[in-house]
Amino acid sequence: MNVTICTIGELLVEFLAKKENQGFSRPGEFWGPYPSGAPAIFADQVAKLGFGSVLFSCVGSDAFGEMNIARLEKDGVNVNGITVLQKATTGSAFVSYRNQSQRDFIFNLPNSACGLLTADHIDETLLNQCNHFHIMGSSLFSFRIIDAMRKAIENVKSRGGTVSFDPNIRKEMLNIPEMSQAFEYILDYTDIFLPSDGELDYFGRHQGEDEQLLVDNLLRRGVKHVVIKRGPRGASYFSDQQTWHVPGFAVSVVDPTGAGDCFGATFVSLFLSGVQPEEALNWANASGSLAISQRGPMEGTSTRSQIEAFLAAQSAR
Repeated sequence: MNVTICTIGELLVEFLAKKENQGFSRPGEFWGPYPSGAPAIFADQVAKLGFGSVLFSCVGSDAFGEMNIARLEKDGVNVNGITVLQKATTGSAFVSYRNQSQRDFIFNLPNSACGLLTADHIDETLLNQCNHFHIMGSSLFSFRIIDAMRKAIENVKSRGGTVSFDPNIRKEMLNIPEMSQAFEYILDYTDIFLPSDGELDYFGRHQGEDEQLLVDNLLRRGVKHVVIKRGPRGASYFSDQQTWHVPGFAVSVVDPTGAGDCFGATFVSLFLSGVQPEEALNWANASGSLAISQRGPMEGTSTRSQIEAFLAAQSAR
């Protein structure tokens, strides 16, 4: 199957605190700027695997915007869906690490160029080239973007296409009422759902409730495939017919940002192309492992040959 995947949302630059627990309340040194944004990382990884990849977003008419577009285009993403806004600045994020798994963010998104993205920025001719639409929960920070999401969902679904959804929850965004309402709407149209195990509580899991019960509820709701990301502990796949659990890889963590986006991009694109769930999970785990080995959110995206080499090295151990 020819796979062309589109996604919509934030495109920004990211600055990474150099020291653990550095925080934002006192002067400190940062690495960056790096191209970033969960949907942008996802789109970049899809393209580097050789699949069609379209990103709809907005950047400002500034050096940060130019850097993002140049990077995505170099890696094979169709950047014709990115609009340059003359009177807005490119989004930004500052990240400080408490430890390898806990991070604090300061986002400049709602008032940045990508925060001004509306349904009018979605070129239907370009959207019609896509047979799959991927949604990042971190992108649902404004009613304008949510309207654009609805437009894309309706278009892709009306043509027999499919939808995947990674909730990608950021605690800094949970006070946005539009976001929780949008989650419920999107789940009604989701074919492939990709939460991390740490995000399951948000979707109805209560203390002591079995994970399988929540998965069964999602499948009954109409979600066809549930993929749970477990970080170094691997990943799991559930459908009405199959269940797979695949272990992760022991690798050193340099920067965890972007690992889940690379995992999702790899699983979704390979799975849609006909790869069996167990193999797609294994490749997705490898993609996430490669992502955390590089500093910078998009610096760890990988090609097929890089993933193959990683898997070969792991099997030789």
